[in-house]
Amino acid sequence: MAKFIADIDVMPLKALLDPQGKAVTGSMKNLGLPEIQNVRIGKHITLEIEAVNKEAASAKVDEACKKLLCNQIMEGYEFKLTETK
Repeated sequence: MAKFIADIDVMPLKALLDPQGKAVTGSMKNLGLPEIQNVRIGKHITLEIEAVNKEAASAKVDEACKKLLCNQIMEGYEFKLTETK
């Protein structure tokens, strides 16, 4: 068995309104940073996983994202796996 670290980014779908990102974008103007626009806010998740290989670990992380970590109606996700020593 090998151990892996998964770094997962979950973001609102581009087609949907991101009220939190819109509020932060508005605040940027108030802070004197009008150059910063179209802020999108999501979440970053890390987890450790044991699996026989990287492909099996990837499949488990994908399953966890689809079943629990991401609301696929409103969010998309991507992840990177790194084997730990």
